[in-house]
Amino acid sequence: MTGQEQGQQGGAGLEAIGEDRAAGSEAYFVQVGPDTYLPSEHAGGAWSDDELHISPVGALLVEHLERWRAEHADPDKVLGRLSIDILGQLRRGPIELSTRMLRPGRTIELLETTAVIAGRETLRARSWVMSAQQTAEVAGTELPPLPGPEGLPERSMAEDWTGGFIHSISLRDAEPKRPGRGRSWLRAEHPLIEGEEAGELATFLIPVDASNGIAVRETPREWMFPNLDLTIHLMRRPTGRWLGLDTTVSFGPTGQGLTSSVLHDQEGPLGSVQQTLTVRPIPRQA
Repeated sequence: MTGQEQGQQGGAGLEAIGEDRAAGSEAYFVQVGPDTYLPSEHAGGAWSDDELHISPVGALLVEHLERWRAEHADPDKVLGRLSIDILGQLRRGPIELSTRMLRPGRTIELLETTAVIAGRETLRARSWVMSAQQTAEVAGTELPPLPGPEGLPERSMAEDWTGGFIHSISLRDAEPKRPGRGRSWLRAEHPLIEGEEAGELATFLIPVDASNGIAVRETPREWMFPNLDLTIHLMRRPTGRWLGLDTTVSFGPTGQGLTSSVLHDQEGPLGSVQQTLTVRPIPRQA
């Protein structure tokens, strides 16, 4: 056996070991290389059994971005916007992440993070980060707060959805949901990466893409409305693990849709998340 063949066999063996670890992991992902991760069943998608949910993958991307910035850029800058374009279905498989600087600057930087999943570039994210300033004396917003999550009634998203990720989060409603409208708190009940403590921002954002699912306008048993992107704007850093979503879902007459949410933590509103939807009926079987 050649050295190359031995290396390939060894790599295959390590991947198999990683798959065994991921299969029984209580975390969303298991790290198997410097920038490579394998998903567990808790990262399973809501539309298909053979795909991943964008929400925990997006949080993993944020964690990679934050670690990259700590080593290669100015970690004291703050994230202002994160925009993720979904380039294809998130297949179950190894996730390879990479980050680069697109626009360096003393006060403002633009970074790009890509995710190659199962050998295919699947996610491309761009992040604006900016230097922190002392603006407490003018801080304020007219966005109304959500009632805190303590004592609110719990609800299972399994009423509308399937998939490992859906079953991994806690949901509490600030008011009864209705079609296209929801005000809820969500919290991920599993660590992001096995054996590691993820940063506060990534941990907070684990459930953020579920905003498209907490106030469905039409049943996903008859209609599909997956999002093509995920864009987060922040006006301050979040605290804690409870993520509040004040969500409106809108469908247009030509297959376009939009999910808009105000983001909250237990201190109040802190930003927004937008998702472009492609709306279409599920084909009926003959």
